[in-house]
Amino acid sequence: MLELRPICENCGKALPPNATDAMICSFECTYCAVCATGVLANVCPNCGGGFEHRPIRPVTDWKGGNTLANYPAVTARKLRPADQAAHAALAARVAGRRPEDR
Repeated sequence: MLELRPICENCGKALPPNATDAMICSFECTYCAVCATGVLANVCPNCGGGFEHRPIRPVTDWKGGNTLANYPAVTARKLRPADQAAHAALAARVAGRRPEDR
């Protein structure tokens, strides 16, 4: 079950469960689209993977109780801005490789 983390880990922007600009890597590191695609250049500073849009958990019970009310987002905030020098070195190592080829 996705945690639906509440903020961008880089800039601290609020990313509520229905945010359409929330991006995640396969380890659920969470960033806003501006940080994920711009500042981080689609390279997760924690794992080197790429980002995808985070899905939105339904608020309406369309089937089987699978709703935000029954499976709420986490409230713990993880703010850990990327070290720009370290991230530049990581991005250089994966440069030219698509996320699926990393």
